[in-house]
Amino acid sequence: MGMKQAIKNLDAFPRAEEHLLRKTQSGALVSVVGLVIMAALFLHELKYYLTTFTVHQMSVDLKRGETLPIHINMTFPSLPCDVLSVDAIDMSGKHEVDLDTNIWKLRLNSHGHIIGTEYLSDLVEKEHSAHNHDNDKDHHEDSDAKLHGHGFDEATENMIKKAKQAMANGEGCQVYGVLDVQRVAGNFHISVHSLNIFVAQMIFEGAIHVNVSHMIHDLSFGPKYPGLHNPLDGTERILHDTSGTFKYYIKIVPTEYRYLSKKVLPTNQFSVNEYFSSMTEFDRTWPAVYFLYDLSPITVTIKEERRSFLHFITRLCAVLGGTFALTGMLDRWMYRLVEALTEPNPRSFLR
Repeated sequence: MGMKQAIKNLDAFPRAEEHLLRKTQSGALVSVVGLVIMAALFLHELKYYLTTFTVHQMSVDLKRGETLPIHINMTFPSLPCDVLSVDAIDMSGKHEVDLDTNIWKLRLNSHGHIIGTEYLSDLVEKEHSAHNHDNDKDHHEDSDAKLHGHGFDEATENMIKKAKQAMANGEGCQVYGVLDVQRVAGNFHISVHSLNIFVAQMIFEGAIHVNVSHMIHDLSFGPKYPGLHNPLDGTERILHDTSGTFKYYIKIVPTEYRYLSKKVLPTNQFSVNEYFSSMTEFDRTWPAVYFLYDLSPITVTIKEERRSFLHFITRLCAVLGGTFALTGMLDRWMYRLVEALTEPNPRSFLR
């Protein structure tokens, strides 16, 4: 008996006799409110526990010999597809003959509706020794000499007529697809540079009349992961009564996203600065939209993680226990208040 009594003395939650307990309406109201609050806090803590969070780590980029995918989706409302081309150049100076490209051009009418589709198989890939590609004087040197000596052939004349008719009808062009380029600094640009300079002169009657207004629906350098924001998505640059060259200077940051399931998604983030140079009638270059990119030597690893179950239990005990203690205190205060208002003896309130 002595041992049992000693154990009973350790009880921190002694129970009163049933006939000593008194239930009140105010106590029931506080109990219901307390249960609702505890249920809401429990659901909040459960959602907080099940929600993953990300941890960022940085390290030196050690990737070698991989390609860089460039996803583009742009609309040029003032240039028909017949005159647009996509040129890709990198710093290695190596001429890629069999560049793996999947680029499509969609013909758009003046209202932006699709009226035709064309697969762009004539992507221009050129050698160069400098990072910029502003001067296109030598861009068509061989073909210029040939046309100067022989004049325009029938196919070229038909192309000029077709392009002029498309411009008269207000046609635009949507360019979309994927470029796979070498993982080195370089640029790609969308312009009329694929045209012979005399052909371009016949179509536009001067570089100042080339309107490179554009809308960037999507520009990314790899697949998207949760929380990724590409800064150029949704960009619109519309020119009125002027022309010029747009240049986007892009800094690419290699990124790895590690899901909770241990799946690894290699991709890239990027930051961008923008520059526009207006054109005059005396300029010898032709307008274009340039994307000049460079890669960071640092790679970012983003890991999905989940909070521990012990952390969840600790927070749950804290919020539920705190709510229970607070409702108990509130019940005592309400009971004292009701007792003071209903009983004529003022000592009960002071007590």
